This record gives sequence, C-alpha cells and structure tokens, in this order.
Amino acid sequence: MPVDTTTGPRPATGKETGAGHASDAMSAMPGMAMLPMNGAYGEGSGTSRNPGNAGQMLGEHVMAGEWALMLHGYAWATYTDQGGPRGDADLFVQSMAMLSATSDLGTGARLQLRTMLSLEPAMGAKGYPNLFATGETADGVSQLVDRQHPHDLFMELSARIDVDAGKGAAFLYGGPVAEPALGPSAFMHRASATYQPMAPITHHWFDSTHITYGVLTAGYAAPRWQLEASAFRGREPNQYRWGIERPSLDSWSVRATWTPSPAWALQASHGRLKSPEQLEAFRDEARTTASVQYASGRIATLLAYSAKHKLPGRVLSAWLAEANWDLDRHNTLFARGESVANDELFPDPRDPFHDRKFRVNKLEGGYAYRLPLVGPFDAALGGAVGVYAKPKSLDRAYGTFPVSLSLFAKVSLAR
Repeated sequence: MPVDTTTGPRPATGKETGAGHASDAMSAMPGMAMLPMNGAYGEGSGTSRNPGNAGQMLGEHVMAGEWALMLHGYAWATYTDQGGPRGDADLFVQSMAMLSATSDLGTGARLQLRTMLSLEPAMGAKGYPNLFATGETADGVSQLVDRQHPHDLFMELSARIDVDAGKGAAFLYGGPVAEPALGPSAFMHRASATYQPMAPITHHWFDSTHITYGVLTAGYAAPRWQLEASAFRGREPNQYRWGIERPSLDSWSVRATWTPSPAWALQASHGRLKSPEQLEAFRDEARTTASVQYASGRIATLLAYSAKHKLPGRVLSAWLAEANWDLDRHNTLFARGESVANDELFPDPRDPFHDRKFRVNKLEGGYAYRLPLVGPFDAALGGAVGVYAKPKSLDRAYGTFPVSLSLFAKVSLAR
C-alpha cells in the first residue's frame, strides 16, 4: 500500500481528516516508506492504480502495535425511478466496509491483509433497477436485465507481499476473494465516480471481475509504472451471495499501468476468461480494456474503452467517461457518459430481438451537497438524471425517450 506523498492540491471532501492519518500512521513505522513515488499514483481496488492527485482511500488510520490499520466504508440509500415501460422504481441501500492491515516484515518486505464486506445481499437477489444494465442471475435460471445485481457479502479477502527490488518492488497478491489485473480500478474506488448513485451499465465490460473467487497476481511496481499478470477464476459470482464460492485458477490476464505524474494513470489490459456467464457456460471471453484517468485540484475524470469478445460469438465494445468536480468544500457536480453494444437485452429465445446486438448510449449527470457529521463521518445528499439514446427499434420495449431519476443520501467514513 503506497504512502500518500502527494504535494499537490487534493479534492475537497468537506472534512480534511483521514488523508493525513494515512501518512502519519505509516511514517510512524520503521521501514514503511514503501516506494519513493512522490505522489505519482494512488491506491485503487485490487492492485490497480489511480492518479496520485486523487489521493489514497480515505478513512480512519490507526496503529495497532506493528500494524497500520485503515478502515473505510459507506452506507448509501438511493431511491430511483427508472423510466419507460421496462423501468421500475425502488428504494435500496448499497454498502461497503473495508479493513486493511499493513506491517513491515523487515529486510525490505511488507505484508498487507485486506477484507471488504457488503450487506447488499439483503436488498434481494434481483438487486436494483438500472435501465439497460445486464449481467448475472437472481435465480440461476433467468438473466438479470434492466437491473444491477447486488454485491456479495465477501467482496475481498486478500493478502499482498511486497519485496524491494531495484528501484521498485516485486509483489505477490491474491486470496479466496480478490480482484485480478484486468481493467481500471472498480467504479466504487474511482474518484470520478464518488457520487454516482448507480453502477455503470458497462460494468460487465470493465470491472465485473472486482469480486472474483480465486486470484493470484504477480507483478513489479515501480514509482511510475507497473506490470502484472494474474491467474483467476473466470466464472462470475452466482446468485448465492452470502457465502464464499469455491476458488479456482482457470483464467488469466495481464495489465500494464503508467503513472507519469500525480495527475495521470493510464492502463491497458487483456484477459481470457473461462466460462464467465453461468447461463452460457459453453462460452469463454477475451476482454481487452484501456483507460486514462486524470485528477487535478478538484476535478477527477476517466475515459475508458473495452472490447468483449465472446468465444464463440461476436465482439461487443463499450466506452465509458466519468467526471467529478468539487466546486468547493460542500458542492459537487458529476456526470457519466456510456456507449455499449449489448446483445443480452432480450434473453427469451422466443423474442424476435433475442441475441441481437443493440448500441445503447446513456448520459447521467447530478449534484451532491456534502456536510460533516459526527466524528469521522461525512454525509452527501444529492440526485441525478439519466437520459438514453437507442435504436428506434427498441421503442416498443423501452419507450421513445425514457428518463431516469435518482435521489440519494450517502454516509461515508472520512469521504
């Protein structure tokens, strides 16, 4: 876990605690200087990197003997009304709690243990409405369409060992629940998506592997670049989200990341996933992604591309753009634009549109007002409006111009 040595301005969060605690706790540990990055990158999900200007994961940082502990999390209540004939309205709660512990092993080696949990399985196996989102299943028989599945109770149970080597460090990461080296940092760990109330409809093109049962990653981390390769289980989580599924290592991926300055993080990755879809077990997938993240002052952005090649089957591409702009300590504007080719919108084989590919575009923008709560907790109140551009042939199912509205209240630990 790199030390936050960023010297440039940080995005305003409404509470300036948390960020400083990380470096205070880590600097108190002999030998915990890690890499001399000068803020070149920040920690993302799994082993991914974010721009250094986006800062490290904020939270409570304390020392417990030889261990530096970090606790981070949120509870996020959202009411959404997804428009059109296939839309739905619902009130749901997203949640995440993360605990990491880092210790110096001596002789230039360090150990980090990490766990991340979510109570989202309590919202029900069908998750929440999200127009044009597809992926996974609620019952093992039918595919989820126009809904976002909940995260599993165990989002991560992992360990990482870093050993100094040359100007950087060789590392080994993995665990029964972890994230392979594929795609950018998962959306809930990107500063550009801090207040986005919905998961991207391109989630299964970019970061669906952020909860994977069985991961082993080896790599080399230098101050301004990182190379890594993973072996992992290709199958996505099933509908039983309270337990831990059997890990395996039947798929692989490689990723290269370049962080030339604290403002930028660029990655390119490719992976071969064995039987990722439970309902199409005969199909493998080759996935290629590339992304650019930028963070400076109060602005954090992302631009990403993904090509998902079904084997056997067609290539489905997706674009994703995000922006988060902290106007001041209390007010934030955010936006997300997506374009995706999807052939899973009509899963019924009897439907004439079954297995047909449609290019769908979504633009969502919103506002959040941040205010401090008691102790290390912050709150954000806000809302977002989403509109869609789609082929006219989809008007029968989705209406001519569906509009989605979401209102939310988010409570975070030092974020």
